[in-house]
Formats: sequence, structure tokens, C-alpha cells
Amino acid sequence: MRKFYSFFLLLLLPFFTNAQLKYLQNVNVSSSHPRLLLGPGEEQAIRNSIATNKIWQRVHQTILNESDRIISLPPLERKLIGRRLLDKSRECIRRIFFLSYSYRMTHDAKYLKKVEAELLNIAAFSDWHPDHFLDVAEMTLGVSIGYDWLYNDLSKSSRDLIREAILKKGIQPSLDTKYNSWLRVTHNWNQVCNTGVSFGALATYEDHPDLSKQIIERAIESIQLPMGDYNPDGVYPEGYGYWGYGTSFNVLFLNAIEKALGSDFGLIQSSKLLKTAGFMENMTGNTGKCFNYSDCGSGSDLNPAMFWLAKRANNLSLLYSEKRYLTGSKRISQDRLLPAIMIWGSDIDLDNIKAPSQLLWAGKGKNPVVLMRSSWSDPNAIYVAIKGGSPSINHAHMDIGSFVMDANGERWVMDFGSQDYESLESKGVDLWNMKQESQRWQVLRYNNFHHSTLAFDHELQLVKGHAPLMDYSANPSFLNGIFDLTQVYSNKINSAHRGIAIVDQKYVMVRDEIEAKDQATTMRWNLVTPADVKLNGNGTALLTQNGKKLLLKVIEPANAQITTTPTTPLHDYDSPNPGSIMVGFDVKVAANSKCAVTVLLLPEDAKENSAQIEDLKNWNRK
Repeated sequence: MRKFYSFFLLLLLPFFTNAQLKYLQNVNVSSSHPRLLLGPGEEQAIRNSIATNKIWQRVHQTILNESDRIISLPPLERKLIGRRLLDKSRECIRRIFFLSYSYRMTHDAKYLKKVEAELLNIAAFSDWHPDHFLDVAEMTLGVSIGYDWLYNDLSKSSRDLIREAILKKGIQPSLDTKYNSWLRVTHNWNQVCNTGVSFGALATYEDHPDLSKQIIERAIESIQLPMGDYNPDGVYPEGYGYWGYGTSFNVLFLNAIEKALGSDFGLIQSSKLLKTAGFMENMTGNTGKCFNYSDCGSGSDLNPAMFWLAKRANNLSLLYSEKRYLTGSKRISQDRLLPAIMIWGSDIDLDNIKAPSQLLWAGKGKNPVVLMRSSWSDPNAIYVAIKGGSPSINHAHMDIGSFVMDANGERWVMDFGSQDYESLESKGVDLWNMKQESQRWQVLRYNNFHHSTLAFDHELQLVKGHAPLMDYSANPSFLNGIFDLTQVYSNKINSAHRGIAIVDQKYVMVRDEIEAKDQATTMRWNLVTPADVKLNGNGTALLTQNGKKLLLKVIEPANAQITTTPTTPLHDYDSPNPGSIMVGFDVKVAANSKCAVTVLLLPEDAKENSAQIEDLKNWNRK
């Protein structure tokens, strides 16, 4: 086996030993282990935090308890779900990270025995499924942590087998152009795949330093592409759910190279990565539900990477929501990266985490957003989040101009979020074709007809279009954001601007200003709600849920005829959407004319302020 390993390296080295290094010319890695994330002896600082803080003690005990449960689980099987092995790769990280942490913190041999068995089992897989390279990346990361952290306690024969697997099944496929198109993309695949393979290169560095340097050098160069997407303000284009994926792995990469190589090689300074913690914190409403645009679920949960980011940004208020998850979430044991929080956060005094001072967060970029609320501490506060952007972005929906709203502890305006990919792929849906006429846009949850936005003549938004953020204001009495939606409807209208505001911290106003082309058009104004809806027939509708009420009131045009539309599946591949309904109305816009549409969303007992109803151009001139 060792002969095979050496022979394989001899085949690879000619491609790398003479390559010009840009970042790592004078960099070497210590031959000792562990070198990934948590160095030798650094466990003691974590033990000190556990001894003095009940929250960290609880998280630590959660990891130990879950590790005890993992010991009883059968070994992982190389069994695909559709086109992916990803669920096994993610469980690989969870098991190995949890068990390795538990062993390092307790030195209990039961954890070492189980993790060694898991590592050998995974190393024996025929491959780690390079056809879907995320599977390889996550498997490589998990195996590399176990190999590095437990290197001195694994048997030599085990180390040889595991090291060979990292090289042959993790690093080697990343060199094949058939599998490494992720090197040239700007989305989460780049972050995850570069991180996973780099962990493999760092873990096995002393056995092939030239090859490892080239892998890491390549990653430093490539990962700048997705890191550029945080510009200019920290918005992550793929939304809340994929932030937790791409950004977490990006942070793992930065932490790993800083730890092992002593530098981040200017990556943080060249990006707005540190600003993205503000984006993420503000993406969750006062109900605890996130702004789940694009492919994302509606829940929210702990993100260990936030602790690394908050410390680097020197702003602990960024952890206001994370502290709540730490103390209240029952799901943290399923977070495969949970042990990282003990590395990045256990030295933080959680009692010093205060609520943010700002009620509005706005960010431009590929998928600009405005995120605002009337209060951070009041669970009944109003929360509104709205987005612009483009359907062409990775994992995007035709949700340009869409928004969500919380008030009185309920989500009144919602987004369906994602549908399980396998449920669509297994029925032959051309899901990943982003072209205008793709079947992707026929999926109910993906098109603009089933989002809280506009449609003209029942036509799709234009994939090539982009809606920028025009203006916003953090004035507490009139928090607002204004977007230019023109490009996503340019085949039907000359211009379309949408503004949304929290007025007097009491209610929400949505205003659309439309200028038609030389042909008349019919605009559909829609929102999605989980509430029961009673149509009053006078331009109003009463929404009720859990004994609470909200009034939808159309101020203009006069005499709007509000209707409801069911959200039942339109195709056999559409997901059912129980407990939801569409509410909206049609507006006929004459050729060469302008029109304004103003809708108020009034929680019970809120009184409207007619003086605030003005043209969008005047919203922020007061």
C-alpha cells in the first residue's frame, strides 16, 4: 500500500514541483499534528470556559452526549440518494468531528475506537462520488479532521489507509478537469470544494508538501471568486440557507490556513466577508423565522461561523440571535460543525452580548436586500425584509421584489422557499437550467406567480434582469427601502419601482409605481400568507391566525377587487403547500400611462397615517 502511495505521488509531482508559487513560496507546515483548527494543548482553554460558563458547559455536554449516541450507530454505507452521496458525507463530518472533539477533550478510549472504525470504513468506500463533487469535499474534510486530530493515537496501519484515501479519493479527483469546474464559479460549490480538498492537503502535508502547496495555492486563488460576491456590503447572494453552507466552509478555510500557515494571504482584507455577519443576523425576524428567499427553508438556527466573524469584526452584538439559539435550540446536536463553536466562541463572555442598535440593515450587490424591524427585543415587533436581484443567480427564484413580514409574533407574509431537489429531479424536471424557457420556472415555488411580488399579463420575470437597491432610510419613524424592478419586467413596462416601509413603527406600507409601454398591461399584485383570509369587498381583506388579526387595505387604486388563489400543486412534481393562500388583485394599466399602487398591512389596533402616503421620490426627502 505504501508503495502504491509513493508511486502515485511520483506520477503527480512532475505537474507541481516546477510550478510557480504566488502565495506559499516561503511557507512550510510543522510536521507535528494536530494542525487543523485546534492546535496541541489548546483544549485547556476550552475546558476553562466550560468550567466557568453554563451555556458553554451545555454545548460541550451536548457534543459528548451525541458522541455517546453515535457510538451505537451502525457504520455509514456508500448509498446514493438520487445523484448525491451528500447526506453520507455530511454525516461523516458530524460523526468524526463530534467523536474527535470528545476524545481530545476527555481522552476516553471509547471515542477513539469508534472514530477509528468510522475512518477506516469510509476510507474503504470505492470512491467518495466525484460526479457530485460536494460529496467528495465534505467527506475529505471530515476524514481529514479525524486523521489530523487523532494522528498520534491511530495505529500506523490505520493512518496509512486513511492517508491513502484522502489522497486517492479526495485530492486526486480534484485535479481532474472532469470534476473541478467548481474552481471557476462564484457560489457555494467553490467555497465548499476548495475547503474540503485543502483540509486534505493540510492534513497530509508532510507526505507530499509540493502537491499540498499547489492544492492550497490553487484554493487561495480560486476562493477569491465567491469571496468577491460579498461586495460591497456583505450580502450573500444565495440567501440564508446557503450562507450557512458557503460562508461556514469559507470560514473553515480561512481559519485552517491561518492556523497551519500563519496567514490568510490577504483574503479577508480583499473581501467584505466580515460585513456578512450583519447580513446574516438581520435575516431572521422576530418570530424566529428567516427571510427564506431562493432555495431555503423557513426556519433559523445556530451558525458557528458567526462567532468567528463577530470576533474578527470586534462586534459581539452580531451574536444576539446566536445566543438565543445556543440557549433555546434543541437541534444543535445535528449541526455537523457544532464542535467548531467551542473553538471559535467558547472564550466569548455571552453575558456581554447586547441587542444591535440599528433597526435597518441594507446591502447592495448581486441580490440586494433591505431588512428592518421596529424592535429587536419585542417578540411582537414588526419585521419586514425585501429583496431585489436577479433570477439568474445560483439557487435563485423569480422572487424579485418579494418580501416577508412579521407582526404580533406571527409571520403574515411568507415565502415558500425551497422544494426538495430530489423530489423534482426524480421526476425528470430540468431543475438546473436557468434559461428563460426552462422547466425550472414552471415549478410552483420558483416562479413569480407564487411569490409576494408582481406579474404583468401573467408572464414570468426576465432571468437576464437585475433589480438594484435605489434608496433606503433608517429613520425610525419611516424605515424603508426602494428597488428598481424595471429590468425583470422590461418586456412589459417602461419602469417599475417598489418601495416598502414600516410607518411609525406601527404598520407596513407597500408602494409600486408603474409606467406602461405603448401597450396596455394588466398587473397582478400578490402576496402569500399562512393566515385565514376574509374578503370584505371594499378593497380590504382581514387576515387571521392564532387569534390575531391583520388588515390588508388597498389605498390606491380605488375599488380594488381583492381575490384569493389556492396554492395547490399545478403539476405532479410540485410540492403541496398546506396552510397557505395567495391574496392579491389586478390593476389595468393603460398604454403610455403611469399608475401607483399603495397597500397597507395593518396589525390590529394600528392606525394609518395618511400623511405618509407620498410618491417614492419623496420618501427620503423629509
